Amino acid sequence: KWPGFINRPKVLLPTSITYDPILKRSPDITKNPVTKSEQLLRIDDHDFTMRPGFGGPAIPVGVDVQVESLDTISEVDMDFTMTLYLRHYWKDERLSFPSTTNQSMTFDSRLVKKIWVPDMFFVHSKRSFIHDTTTDNVMLRVYPDGKVLYSVRVTVTAMCNMDLSHFPLDTQTCSLEIESYAYTDDDLMLYWKKGNDSLKTDDRISLSQFLIQEFHTTTKLAFYSSTGWYNRLYINFTLRRHIFFFLLQTYFPATLMVMLSWVSFWIDRRAVPARVPLGITTVLTMSTIITGVNASMPRVSYIKAVDIYLWVSFVFVFLSVIEYAAVNYLSTLQERKERKLREKLPCTCGISHSGQIMMSSSYSEMDAMTTGHYGMPEMNGDKRERILVQLALDKEQGAHGQGGNTRSYNSSMWIDTHAIDKYSRVIFPGAYTLFNIIYWSIYS
Repeated sequence: KWPGFINRPKVLLPTSITYDPILKRSPDITKNPVTKSEQLLRIDDHDFTMRPGFGGPAIPVGVDVQVESLDTISEVDMDFTMTLYLRHYWKDERLSFPSTTNQSMTFDSRLVKKIWVPDMFFVHSKRSFIHDTTTDNVMLRVYPDGKVLYSVRVTVTAMCNMDLSHFPLDTQTCSLEIESYAYTDDDLMLYWKKGNDSLKTDDRISLSQFLIQEFHTTTKLAFYSSTGWYNRLYINFTLRRHIFFFLLQTYFPATLMVMLSWVSFWIDRRAVPARVPLGITTVLTMSTIITGVNASMPRVSYIKAVDIYLWVSFVFVFLSVIEYAAVNYLSTLQERKERKLREKLPCTCGISHSGQIMMSSSYSEMDAMTTGHYGMPEMNGDKRERILVQLALDKEQGAHGQGGNTRSYNSSMWIDTHAIDKYSRVIFPGAYTLFNIIYWSIYS
């Protein structure tokens, strides 16, 4: 049927072929229907949807934690972020296997999905995740007697109810809470494996604003009305805030603004362009400092320590502006009264020598009560006018039979408005110093 192949000679193959050693392969055991590890652990022979010892007493699950980092503390969001290694220890006799060397077997996250593991979660957590770079950071170690070590590397952001009434001189205590989601204390007994030694921290942990004072552990029972009692583990840590940053950014600038407002007490009252802008500038600067501090803080309904300091400083700056307004008003009122009295002065050409003596004694008495033009040099004419004003007042009050009120009227008339500045130079610094002593003794 195939003429072309009838007379073709036959080709004989060699009876033996030499193979390259590189082509020799050992059999791949992963191609077996059941892998060696699963066959050794007898995973398919048990129902791992149920806890170990189901129907019996609660299974004890020990926990220990190693804190890798404490990342952020947020006063605005009232939370903190922590990265930690969370390890669980329990015994599941269903995973026991024969071994002559008593060596454990270590697996990754792929086997975790096929066996029973504790269903832990973080109470009051906002966000949490298991690290997955480059693979899931999960380790499972099984010992021949069925003891299991389950470890995960997780980052969690949890709530921390902070009391900011002493901010920034405050100390905060936060806690990370671990609990089983499904199993009550009748099925799962959660405990710290080595007590307070179950919590380890990295010595390099540090925060920019806080000093970590203490880490410790506690255990409590949590009750839910619809499900029952649960074991809850607490990781507690105490933080004390560093004050130096706030001294540089808040307290020192506020104190300097208050001291700057006192400069106006040494400036002459007639220098309105110098005193008014100085007062307004210090008030606006204090307002800016208060706004900047409150912008980075939560809107709490109570007063913080920094608010007390800033608002008291603001009141001192504001009072320095009001002080100049009082000085200027009293000075204007005094000048207006002097102007009216000058208009009423009689002719002084016929004043007798006895009258001059009386004027001299009267002026001496008046000069002893007042300071004249506030220490400014006076011309002879101005001094003579003041003497005449005094005599006119004495004569007018005597004519109306009110000589007894003459001295009180003159005293109120010749108020030295510069005395307000003199008193302010002592009262303002003294009161602010007293406030600082009381403030730092209470909050520090």
